[in-house]
Amino acid sequence: MSSSTRHPHHLGQLIDQAAERLPNQIAFKFGKQSMTYAQMREQTSALAGLLHSWGIEKGDRVGIYLPRSLKTAIAVHGCLKAGTAFVPLDPSAPLSRIASICKNCGIRALVTNDRLGNKLVDQLGEDHSISCLIGLESEGWTGNAITWGDISEANMPPPNIRILADDLAYIMYTSGSTGQPKGIMHTHRSGLAYAKLSAELYGLTSQDVVGNHCALHYDISTFGYFTAPLVGATTIIVSDAHTKFPMSLVQMVSQEKISVWYSVPLALIQMLNTGKLLDFDFDTLRWVLFGGEVFPSHLLAELMHTWPKARFSNVYGPAEVNQCTYHHLDTPPPEDEPIPLGRVWPNTEILIVDQDDQPVVDTEIGLLLVRSATMMRGYWQAPELNNKAFYRREVVPGMVETFYRTGDLVSCTSAGSLLFHGRADRQIKTRGFRVELESVEQVLNAIDEVAEGVVYPISKGDEGLLIYAQVILKNAAQKTPKELIQIMAADLPPHALPAEIALVDRLPRTAAGKIDRKALAESHATTINL
Repeated sequence: MSSSTRHPHHLGQLIDQAAERLPNQIAFKFGKQSMTYAQMREQTSALAGLLHSWGIEKGDRVGIYLPRSLKTAIAVHGCLKAGTAFVPLDPSAPLSRIASICKNCGIRALVTNDRLGNKLVDQLGEDHSISCLIGLESEGWTGNAITWGDISEANMPPPNIRILADDLAYIMYTSGSTGQPKGIMHTHRSGLAYAKLSAELYGLTSQDVVGNHCALHYDISTFGYFTAPLVGATTIIVSDAHTKFPMSLVQMVSQEKISVWYSVPLALIQMLNTGKLLDFDFDTLRWVLFGGEVFPSHLLAELMHTWPKARFSNVYGPAEVNQCTYHHLDTPPPEDEPIPLGRVWPNTEILIVDQDDQPVVDTEIGLLLVRSATMMRGYWQAPELNNKAFYRREVVPGMVETFYRTGDLVSCTSAGSLLFHGRADRQIKTRGFRVELESVEQVLNAIDEVAEGVVYPISKGDEGLLIYAQVILKNAAQKTPKELIQIMAADLPPHALPAEIALVDRLPRTAAGKIDRKALAESHATTINL
């Protein structure tokens, strides 16, 4: 094994180096379809060569507008091999949003299929920078176009280009708190650093089978697309159908003999709620990773009792830094205690500061700043946002360290473990008092009869901001909203209690399974009046 094989310099080398070591190993699997690393090398080289022959150069942006499939994996690694920056586009998002992203980052090529691509081309009209379409032939299209079946037959050799660690690798768009898409720019350096650190932390090897639950436009997916190929592991791309039917997801995890699972808590909670986990064999499952939002402790404890052979770990890190902390759970957590963010992982430094960027004292709560090899370059063409997003300090004259402002409130225990205290932008002033909404949610979710609850602020004119809540009760639970508020009153002052609680069957979620807090506020009037 050569030095370059053990130590890739950029993400575009991952597939080829895995193919050198393990040509017949399954690289990606989707349903009954699969592709070895040798086949992936051939397919990605063909795509990279085609992009280069059509004048798509290093640093150009290539949109990937595809549903979950093997083609998604080919597109990702073909773009990386070509030195272009891939831009994941959410197939479930409104066409107007996708068109806005394409124009915002000047996408030069679009990798798609007939069902999605033609609609987007129509939406874009003539005001766009796309010069070639890959995956469809569109009527009336004057630029280059090719179907998936013709890519290999084009017989274009992969480009011989020099890709550096600091070159742009991908741009991942996120709505953020404002709802406006903002492009997170990651380089080959930050993406590869994440792959190496996560592979080492979770002991990933070529024997592992990774369950890739999240779609490409969410940062959690990079574990399956980057970390697994780094070590030659197999990635199972979970289909859209499986994500919508928890019972089929349970069967798939067992049948595919998945050894490392990574998803938002919702997917795990949905599998747990099927009540069928004990009916299947999960002996190969050794690591269960979860992140993206808080996992209610009582549900996590129940899942850990159900899967006693697996190890569980809370993964924390905004998409801007990929990951920065971890918390391994060796035993089920107390049901009334939140899960810690845990310890800072290698090649990463944190600061906990007050509103004036001064370090807080000992275990006090403050704003978390992160400096890491896995950190983004910045937001795409957003200088004002970048000025706000980063904190810079001069260590010695001419040497500046740059930290990302996460917007999260944390404290550090005397043992060196980080605790999460909510978002700085979720701290509100109500009835003359400052309240952390996460603290209210923790009390609400600690109630035995509550399966899941969420709180949110609503402006009520002269009354200012008031706290409201939506709650899903456990099966057969008979608590009324008034009784729930009375229980919360034992742990919260009056000003922190919800003004009203609505009992609901489901909570609004994003496509990644996170609570859609913007939708909560927008649907408030109809929900409360149920």
